[in-house]
Amino acid sequence: MSLELKRTIDQVSREKGLDRNILVAAVEEAVKSAVKKRFGSHLDLEVNFNENEGKIEVFRYRTVVEKVRNQETEIALEEARELDPESEIGDSIGTKMDTSSLGRIAAQSARQVIIQKMKRAERDLIYEEFKDREGEIVNGIVQRYERGNLIVNLGRTEALLPSSEQIPNDSYRRGDRLRAYIIEVRKTPREAQIILSRTRPEFLLKLFELEVPEITEGIVQVMGVVREPGSRSKIAVSSRESDVDPVGACVGMRGSRVQAVVQELRGEKIDIVPWNPDPAKYVYNALAPAECSSVIVDEANMSIEAIVPDEQLSLAIGRQGQNVRLAAKLMGWKIDVRSETRHANMQDPNYFTLLEVPGMTENIADKLYAQGITSAELLSQADPEALAGDAKLAVDLVKSLVEEAGHYMEEHRTTEETVSAADSEAEGSPENDNGDSGTPGGQPEEAEA
Repeated sequence: MSLELKRTIDQVSREKGLDRNILVAAVEEAVKSAVKKRFGSHLDLEVNFNENEGKIEVFRYRTVVEKVRNQETEIALEEARELDPESEIGDSIGTKMDTSSLGRIAAQSARQVIIQKMKRAERDLIYEEFKDREGEIVNGIVQRYERGNLIVNLGRTEALLPSSEQIPNDSYRRGDRLRAYIIEVRKTPREAQIILSRTRPEFLLKLFELEVPEITEGIVQVMGVVREPGSRSKIAVSSRESDVDPVGACVGMRGSRVQAVVQELRGEKIDIVPWNPDPAKYVYNALAPAECSSVIVDEANMSIEAIVPDEQLSLAIGRQGQNVRLAAKLMGWKIDVRSETRHANMQDPNYFTLLEVPGMTENIADKLYAQGITSAELLSQADPEALAGDAKLAVDLVKSLVEEAGHYMEEHRTTEETVSAADSEAEGSPENDNGDSGTPGGQPEEAEA
């Protein structure tokens, strides 16, 4: 051991950011372990790092006895007095050991202990640094893929971006830069593990906080965020100051602010909508870019029926129902979107008899209703081939529906006849509810001659 050791400790301390005292303690423990392996496991040792000389000094302590029974822990009184003339029985006397004879195996053992100590110290340091940073955005460099998970270099440590937290269709190459949201910091026996996400709604919120000063200052409040990562998001905002437009603040000059977020999310569409405490007004905004004609609110069941122009129905619903689904999540309400035509049709009670025909759907019912088939009875009487041509439906489908409508009407008539017969029987009973006979005025009918 020489000043070389001191320089190594100083260098590792600077590069790894580890406490120098921790490294010194690790070296002392490593040497202590190596000496015990070489000279005996029961030795009572004291190991110190000499700062001035840059050396490790090892002192062996033995108890002074009259007759030595254990060479590792005991020393004879006569021998002890050669070292210290004032030694007495029961004293503990220390002697400096020559560690130059430590073998290769002992040196390897020391090296392993040092490495373990350094890793443990580095793990604790990283955990302490990141444990309070959950919920923050970090910048990193892509290192590699491991079983679909992405390993990201954060500078002093690596983080894990699981496949479940990656935006679909995202692809990265080694050296690419990315931003991600810290969702968890774990302390495992081997390392401090930092878990990242790019799919959480909170990630979108944090990106807007970075781009929009009004959000950071609390002037603009984010009232809700919902995402279908890689496809579309909706964010509801409100303003605490009347002269600040919350949507305009988030969009930025010529869309600069929202475009910065969109680029980070690789083209994910973002709808920024004004929040409103009135559910009727809120749903108007939440269904953007579609425009509602009218809204019917059921506050007791937290459900809304939104009526939209026929040509905007597909826009309001969105691809595979995405737009209305996100709007419902944003509000926390159930939302049913109907076209103006269907809403008008549903004001006619007969329209519902069409829907009761087996195999019928609302879309087919709307097409039939437009051709004047406004009830199941009219459908049962229709010419299938002519109706199929007018409604632009398959002939076989219309034939099947006409037949089902006929069966439906037969069952309906049978049910009505049964109810009518039951009512007639009740009217012809000997006594009514007041104990009178079944004829008006309570008088018995005269039998015919």
